[in-house]
Amino acid sequence: MYRAIMIGGSAGSFQVVVKILNSLPSGYPLPLFLSLHRLKHVRSGFVEALSIKSGIPVVEPFDKETIRPGRAYLAPANYHMYIELGNKIALSTEETVNHSRPSIDLSFHTAAVAYREKLVGIILSGANRDGAAGLKKVKEMGGLCIVQDPQECEVRTMTEASLQVTPVDHIMKTEQIIEFLKKL
Repeated sequence: MYRAIMIGGSAGSFQVVVKILNSLPSGYPLPLFLSLHRLKHVRSGFVEALSIKSGIPVVEPFDKETIRPGRAYLAPANYHMYIELGNKIALSTEETVNHSRPSIDLSFHTAAVAYREKLVGIILSGANRDGAAGLKKVKEMGGLCIVQDPQECEVRTMTEASLQVTPVDHIMKTEQIIEFLKKL
């Protein structure tokens, strides 16, 4: 039984994340972690845009916040988001990784260690390789790995990089990802 979902994306992933959040029912039983590249100087509006039609609450977590089911935790702009043992989220302003903060790789890596085989990792459209090493760690720890179909992506670099380093469990279009998550 899965206990958490980690989603990473960059260029071209915003609308996919909106569709996913809009499709999940109120009372969804798992926490979702969203590590999405965005402009670091834009501090407001992103959570609100994701929340408009979302069936579950979307929040930017505070450092050491306790993870609760049925919430989507969005990595704050210009912060790395770590998933800690003990059901907590940690935030950091350490150096960028793959020119990014938040780093999708760091979020995925820490979630993989915390949840092991109970994690679903999903990589969406994006313009750099961030997330590929993190998804590989999810696989190494026994988690389930999904990559958005590169043919559907606005920018394929992130999904193709992930497919090069990880034997993923599923390559899915957006609607297939949504149906999969609804069945969890």
